[in-house]
Amino acid sequence: MNLIHNKKIAIFHNYLDNIGGAEMVTLTLSKELGADIYTTNIDYEKINKMGFSGENIFSIGKIPTNAPFRQQMASIRFRFLNLKNKYDLYIISGDWAVSGAVKNKPNIWYVHSPIREIWDSYKFVRNNLVPFPLRPVFDIWVYLNRFFNKKHIKNVDKLVANSHNVSDRIKKFLNRESIIIHPPINTKDFYTENKNDSYWLSVNRLFSNKRVEMQLEAFRKMPGEKLIIVGSFEKSKHFVEYSNKIKEMCPENVEIIHWANYDQLTEIYKNCLGFITTAQDEDFGMTAVEAMASGKPVIAPNEGGYKETVIQNKTGILIDEINSDKIIDAVNVIKSNLYLNQDFYYQNCIDRAKGFDTEIFISKIRDNL
Repeated sequence: MNLIHNKKIAIFHNYLDNIGGAEMVTLTLSKELGADIYTTNIDYEKINKMGFSGENIFSIGKIPTNAPFRQQMASIRFRFLNLKNKYDLYIISGDWAVSGAVKNKPNIWYVHSPIREIWDSYKFVRNNLVPFPLRPVFDIWVYLNRFFNKKHIKNVDKLVANSHNVSDRIKKFLNRESIIIHPPINTKDFYTENKNDSYWLSVNRLFSNKRVEMQLEAFRKMPGEKLIIVGSFEKSKHFVEYSNKIKEMCPENVEIIHWANYDQLTEIYKNCLGFITTAQDEDFGMTAVEAMASGKPVIAPNEGGYKETVIQNKTGILIDEINSDKIIDAVNVIKSNLYLNQDFYYQNCIDRAKGFDTEIFISKIRDNL
């Protein structure tokens, strides 16, 4: 446990049994600030394979696998966590972990998003993931969690949003102001060697709001193109159901890799032709920046955090009202541009990604400790 600005720091995160963008931010914060992490479920093997040590990560108790019990128990465990002034500063890096602000001060909340299933994605979750007979129960659950969420957030001293998109959500749903510090990308770890590669790449959790089925529909109509999807998923019911759905829909020219460690992932980025994402109103979208750090153009919806990272026609294509046919059109445009000039996007992508480098992130975080 190191000292940063003479402060001993602890980080709270919901769970670390599946590693996505938010978890990478938490692990990066811990590594760069010498901070301890407190969480619930932990997969030390995955953490190690992503290039991080787990020796300063502590569980405050295991929680169930399935929603909503998983989220609720995480909130309850953090609500009653009291580290009794063991640390000088607490950084909350998780939506359900924000209840830990009640007994642990002073604190900063690094906001990946206000809890999406009870705020901006409430209708989507209700209509697409909750069985019809259980929707009245879900409504009560949302009502109660909104009430407690607002109470917990009153105990947060400072809010830092990971994007303008998330900052707007914070203002809209929680009526709090926030400063903006974009997430960290270790841009030096990403590179390219071959600019004439033959496959497209998608990296995302396999969950319904990522709209991966849209990618499958597009590549079913493009049998001459190949898509590799790196798609991790949690063991909860909704994740497993969506993952099985995607497997059943998968055409022959699409390969799904359910897990890749950090070195494997950088290699897959290095050798792709371009990057495709279809996530709905993404908070920020770290994978798009990782692709650009590898010199690869990005195809993304013209919404959410992608509007803050992808530069239209310079580092990729942003699609209004995205669908499979528009993905096909974007693929053809990028291939045409690369055919005329294999460096068409390369340097613009590299330069853009550097603006989100880890050194910039940590410098801004330190300024706000």
